[in-house]
Amino acid sequence: MEPVTLTTDRLLLRSVGPQDTDVVYSAAQDPEIQRWTTIPSPYLLEHARNFTEQLVPEGWENGSMFTFGVFLPEGELVGMLAVTMRSLGVGEVGFWATKEHRGNGYITEATVAVSRWAFTHVSIDRVEWRAEVGNMGSRAVAEHAGFTIEGTLRSAINNKGVRRDCWVASLLPSDLGLPSTAPYLPAPR
Repeated sequence: MEPVTLTTDRLLLRSVGPQDTDVVYSAAQDPEIQRWTTIPSPYLLEHARNFTEQLVPEGWENGSMFTFGVFLPEGELVGMLAVTMRSLGVGEVGFWATKEHRGNGYITEATVAVSRWAFTHVSIDRVEWRAEVGNMGSRAVAEHAGFTIEGTLRSAINNKGVRRDCWVASLLPSDLGLPSTAPYLPAPR
């Protein structure tokens, strides 16, 4: 698939490339991003280069990961967001926000926009969110985006060689008023 560009009321969401390597590298120096995400730590310029020049384009090309840089209209990077295909019809969203732009709803806005796109253009019927227990910022984004918190998975994330518990949540097309590509039969209550 060719990369797509999405817009919201306040944001431009586009694929990143070599022209974004330096800004990605700079943003990823934030200790909070390195602590709560699975990016390498320390994060080197070669990691940013590999991300912008290889991982992102290959993910779009083979349909395994759809990565968007989250930018203000004037071009300032406010975060990164990706949907990684996990199984048939299931994608997992992951994101981070730059220190300067946390808490203003940008990543929530981007999460909803990209999820809506995934439901309508990629035949995804479930977007999952996972975050290490304790990552309250990420959880707030998921909850504000309409995800249903489903529970805690023990030892489900490997972050820099350490197994950690994580929260898991989901967003379904119906949560955004959209139809599913496959029928859904909820369990009886």
